[in-house]
Amino acid sequence: MNLVRKIGQMLVYGWGGELPEESRSINRHARALIDEFHVGGIVLMGRNVEGNSPERMHAIVDEFQAMSTATEMPPLLVAVDQEGGRVARFAPPHFRTYPSAATLGEAADEAAVRRNGRAIGTELSSVGVNWVLAPVLDVNNNPANTVIGDRSYGSDPDLVARLGVAALKGLQDEAGLLACGKHFPGHGDTETDSHRSLPVIRHGRERLDAIELKPFRAAIDAGIGSIMSSHILFPDLDPEYPATLSPKILNGLLREELGFDGLIVTDDMEMKGLASWSPAEAAVRAVIAGADMLLVCHTYRTQRAIIDALVDAATSGRLSEERIDEANRRIALAKKRWVVAD
Repeated sequence: MNLVRKIGQMLVYGWGGELPEESRSINRHARALIDEFHVGGIVLMGRNVEGNSPERMHAIVDEFQAMSTATEMPPLLVAVDQEGGRVARFAPPHFRTYPSAATLGEAADEAAVRRNGRAIGTELSSVGVNWVLAPVLDVNNNPANTVIGDRSYGSDPDLVARLGVAALKGLQDEAGLLACGKHFPGHGDTETDSHRSLPVIRHGRERLDAIELKPFRAAIDAGIGSIMSSHILFPDLDPEYPATLSPKILNGLLREELGFDGLIVTDDMEMKGLASWSPAEAAVRAVIAGADMLLVCHTYRTQRAIIDALVDAATSGRLSEERIDEANRRIALAKKRWVVAD
């Protein structure tokens, strides 16, 4: 596989609008994900499937997989944000309603959470999805936090750890989908939404170990397949770079200290939490820091700039081919385990 294609495998891109029946001639953005970028994964949004039709959703996934195969690329990781509660890309009448994490946390029933995860995973698997961007492992310990709130299982880190593990077991062990714990190393104690600006969590390491990191440690021990980085600055861990761009956090803490060897995927690189850098520069820094896959959900121009920047960084020597190969190894292992080609 050449350099451009190896870098393409590290990209999880979305596209604007629905993929029409005549997608080869009508939706150029959707087709560019395969023909131009050679992406390793796609992210599906509600905007992409008219009426949330399961039949149409499956047809879209099948078409993308066929396009990837036709270009002699591996099958795609197909990701969806389907946490339950207010974060559900696909909803009634064609998809079920699932309770929020907070509602499940109030009951504190691990078996119920596991069944819920299995149900979400089974439903999405039936339409070709193989990667669920859940569970949320953030501890909801700040009442002013509007972006996490009821997406968390609660304010007790032990409870969040237990229920997060139950959810990932339902998704992975029982439904057979790749789960993704988020948002490392913790988005619970913020008053700022990283979609809009850069949050800062100033707690010291002892406190982070006791609260924020506890659910992630438990999920890693339970075999979670992927973890999403947060666009948050933790000055005690790295005073210069937010987690997504920090070698100290992604490689030093998550890889070396916590022992995680699954996929590290970024939160959406178009979010304003990274606005101090261009998306292209942030993408290069994220890969150097240890991210294996970059999530870019919306804009063709940004997606084009990111792949061009990564290729330029690799050809100049700023981004080592060893780092690219390391990411591709993990991506290939994830696809071997979680992607079932028709």
